[in-house]
Amino acid sequence: MQQPLDCLNNLAQNDWLIGYDSRQFNQIAQELYLELTQLSACGTPPKIILAEREPIRFLASFIAACAASCPVFLCNPDWGTQEWQQVFDLVKPDIILGIGNGEWGIGNGNNYQCPMPNHIMIPTGGSSGQMKFAIHTWETLTASVQGFTEYFQLKQVNSFCMLPLYHVSGLMQFIRSFTTGGKLVIQGFKDVESGKIFNIKQSEYFISLVPTQLQRLLQNPELTEWLSQFNTVLLGGAPAWNELLEKARFHRIRLAPTYGMTETASQIATLKPDDFLSGKISSGQILPHAKVTIRNHQGEILNSNQIGNITIHAQSLALGYYPITRENQANFQVDDLGFLDDRGHLNIVGRNSDKIITGGENVYPTEIESAIQATQMVADICVIGIPDKHWGQALTAIYIPKKSDISALKIQTLLKDKLSKFKIPKYWIPQQNLPRNSQGKINRQQLQQIATEFLQNPLK
Repeated sequence: MQQPLDCLNNLAQNDWLIGYDSRQFNQIAQELYLELTQLSACGTPPKIILAEREPIRFLASFIAACAASCPVFLCNPDWGTQEWQQVFDLVKPDIILGIGNGEWGIGNGNNYQCPMPNHIMIPTGGSSGQMKFAIHTWETLTASVQGFTEYFQLKQVNSFCMLPLYHVSGLMQFIRSFTTGGKLVIQGFKDVESGKIFNIKQSEYFISLVPTQLQRLLQNPELTEWLSQFNTVLLGGAPAWNELLEKARFHRIRLAPTYGMTETASQIATLKPDDFLSGKISSGQILPHAKVTIRNHQGEILNSNQIGNITIHAQSLALGYYPITRENQANFQVDDLGFLDDRGHLNIVGRNSDKIITGGENVYPTEIESAIQATQMVADICVIGIPDKHWGQALTAIYIPKKSDISALKIQTLLKDKLSKFKIPKYWIPQQNLPRNSQGKINRQQLQQIATEFLQNPLK
């Protein structure tokens, strides 16, 4: 795969950024690259915090930093004071690009020795309250692109991006287009929702969504029709519920549910749209650059259709979490449980850490959430376990009712035929919204707080 500067030079004359000035991108990247190489010539490459709000400045600065072999930390300009404090304490940056006035300024790092020049740090785990950066390189990110292009049998990838560029989900859409000479559309989700959409031929584009975005687009007939024209609609970031998948299938959306994470540089398994439309439900086949094994607690590899811990081996794997690299970089055991079926498709069952033990029974929230979604009485749902002296943990459903007259009793009645008695939540807490991040991932710490407060004052 080509290096950042080669890609930049190859695209110099192309009008590849739809809705933006491609030459301006090139100019910003080249100028910043020269400044950074001059700074690096004096010693260690400077550590860069990248928090540009404007997409072109963000992406051009990212490419300049990669080309100049500077360690770069991708950051969300909208993080709060607490998060930023954690980041500054961890990174001790030399240069800050963005934040506030959009200018780039010198930080307080004093050329603090960075153990990893030319590494790309991508934020992960923000919903747990602890800031972490997965350590990637240009090679791990482009290995993901190679797996993607081989899997979909493409030479060029055209991407329509509505996800944050500092997050792996948005960044990889850019890298796929940038390294393969494809086109890239960047648009805010709110603009798309309000109908201000660039005029493109959707059948030539891949678009990536999280489930909550898909849900909102399918509520609008015009946007549903627009979405149905895309070559492929990649869906990831959080588990999708069956009702949503059925609705997408009904409208002939060429959906490709994916499984991946920041640590794997986006997806390592994807269900192809034709398989999805023919009724298959899974995370699909493993992409060519990756391998997945399912293991038991002793680490032994299990056979097809046996549920166990997912272990990933991939060329796109992160090297660790800044500033510590992983000792065993060949395999990465994740928190997810799943199985490989007879066709080699990956099926996700739930997360080890989300497992709730109630009355001695193991319960995985995903199964219960899907059953509750299927009643079509809730707009959103999350099931958690609350400490209980009799049961160990009591199942608690925190949900948004679709209509004001929907009661927990009505939902419970519908669940009686669908779930075992011990899987029906004991407590039901209606809310107006659930704490999710921009990728649709739920903040479980906040949910525990909501549940604790509610159970202490149920009549409030």
